[in-house]
Formats: sequence, structure tokens, C-alpha cells
Amino acid sequence: MLVAIVTLSALTVFCGLILGYAHLHFKVKGNPIVDQINALLPQTQCGQCGYPGCQPYAQAIAADEVDINCCPPGGEATIIALANLLVRDPKPLDPQKEEKPKALAVIDENLCIGCTLCIQACPVDAILGAPRYLHTVIVAECTGCELCVAPCPIDCIDMVPITNQSTTWKWPYPNPNIEQAQKSQKDVRLISLKY
Repeated sequence: MLVAIVTLSALTVFCGLILGYAHLHFKVKGNPIVDQINALLPQTQCGQCGYPGCQPYAQAIAADEVDINCCPPGGEATIIALANLLVRDPKPLDPQKEEKPKALAVIDENLCIGCTLCIQACPVDAILGAPRYLHTVIVAECTGCELCVAPCPIDCIDMVPITNQSTTWKWPYPNPNIEQAQKSQKDVRLISLKY
């Protein structure tokens, strides 16, 4: 009887050690569905959905606290992508929210007084400048969230709609075959110009 108790206790301790090891080394950090939802959101960090950024909104969607149709910058395309991911029916954009065309913040450098209020308001650090010096927007970083417009005391920031032109339009998904073809066409043009 004593041998059975000792054996059972040793087996219990051994199983506990294995479970403890598995818990520490195979633990999933975060919720993978939140990461997938966040990847589909536009990453404007604008707060138009009612949350301070895309990550908190993704967490709320995953917890079924909010619906998938609250992101104006993402619009219909994001709603459809979220519906497909979560196996839900797509819905139109929340009527209390307004879908706007993509825009870029532009600072009138002749009027800018260098107050830095726009820099403090920008959630993605897309505005460059220093106190009492003019500021400018880093075009590649600006998400068009409009959070820099309201704090400006002299209204020198305008939101300019971005139109898809042949110079600004990009393929929705990177295609290495197309990029390679374009690179080889440039190489051929450069070679022909040399001769």
C-alpha cells in the first residue's frame, strides 16, 4: 500500500512538472484572432470607431463588445474582410459614422507658428517640426486621421483628398512577378540609353 501511494505521488509530481513546463514554453502570447483583426484594420489610430486606436477596437471586436461596422477609414472593404474572417454577415457602415475619402494633412508653412500642438495630437508621428519653427507632414506616414486639425490655433492644416492617379495608385497586394518585370524593363531601358 505504501509503494502505491509513493508511486502515485511521484507520478502526480511528474505530470505537474510536465504541465508547468508546457504552460511556460508553449503559451500563446495574446489572442491570435485579435492580431488577425488588427491586421485588417487601416491602422489610422484615429479614434473614429470610439476606441483610442485599431488594437483596442480589434480587442473589442474579438470580445463581441462592438460590431464590425464602426471603422469609417476602413469603410466597406474592411467590413467585408472582417465579416469573412469572423464568419459573420457584412453590415453597412454604422449610420452615426461617415465614410470619407482618404486624405492627407497639409500644413500651410507660411502660416505655421510652430506651436507643436499638431505634433502632440498626431498618433503616428507623421508631423515633423520643433517649437517656434514651421512644421511639415511626412507624407508616407500620414494616415489622414484628422486629429491634428482641431488643435491647430490658427487653422493652417488642411485635409487634402488623395486621388488615385497613375503616379499614386499601387497594386493592392505586392506581386513579386510584376515588380521583377518592372525592374527588368528599367534595366533594359538603362542599357539601351547607354548605347
